Amino acid sequence: MRKNGSNRRDKKGKLMSFGYLLPSLGGVLLFFVLPFLIVIYYSMVDNPINHQFVFLDNFIMVFKNAAFLQAARNTLIFSATAVPLAVVLSLFLAMMLESKIPCRSQFRTFFLSPMMVPVASVVLIWQVLFHYNGTMNEVLAVFHLDKIDWLNSAYAQVVLVVLFLWKNLGYNMILFMAALSSMPKDILEVAVLESASPFQIFWHIKLRYMSSTILFVTIMSLINSFKVFREIYLLKGDYPYDTMYMLQHFMNNTFGRLDYQKMSAAAIMMAVVMVIIIGILFLTENYFGKDVEG
Repeated sequence: MRKNGSNRRDKKGKLMSFGYLLPSLGGVLLFFVLPFLIVIYYSMVDNPINHQFVFLDNFIMVFKNAAFLQAARNTLIFSATAVPLAVVLSLFLAMMLESKIPCRSQFRTFFLSPMMVPVASVVLIWQVLFHYNGTMNEVLAVFHLDKIDWLNSAYAQVVLVVLFLWKNLGYNMILFMAALSSMPKDILEVAVLESASPFQIFWHIKLRYMSSTILFVTIMSLINSFKVFREIYLLKGDYPYDTMYMLQHFMNNTFGRLDYQKMSAAAIMMAVVMVIIIGILFLTENYFGKDVEG
């Protein structure tokens, strides 16, 4: 009898748990799973009216599209440049603040202030700085150098990388500071007593204990690198200079032409690449951080 009563309580508890989870599961299915399945469906039909199944034809058409290839190349170059810089520089800044340099609070405020600036204001600042008759060219004129049309030249990606770092270094720096402050002090003290050099302490201890934070910061920086479209759109509109044309521009312009099948195929291709990259990052973190998880 006691065993039957226990089984009934277990079943009742599971039903109650499922009941509490049901609204969340319904929301996930309705707003995430169902739209994703619809995108997959649209990527495999010729258009939303005929609904003729074409399998991979849309993917092949997108992969041969010159605008998509250019956008993918620009996005890859930008992310491959900006994301590692964002991780390394923010870690370097966090290490500097940990070393108790003078004016720490002012230094921290300087790098956190961009987080409070609206996107429209950021665009205005960048237009003033990098306009053909802007501040940067005035500085170049002091050194008798020719003016550069920053936003309509090969230097456009450099401007975007600087903008991305300016907006994101402060947030990443705070995450690394939190990771450094939660590090076991006894292990660091033992390393100092064993005459370990600062580089050895950083490479063999601090970096290992921060592996999960580095993973998180890298993924967040990767996601934020795709959001730079907002600033580019406000700076240059739908069709910016060639090196500033990102995947988000391709998606936005394709949506404006109501070419759902091409947009869906491009979105799935981008999602697959993102899943592969994030999977590699998780495997790397798992390998380097496995000896400190216990």
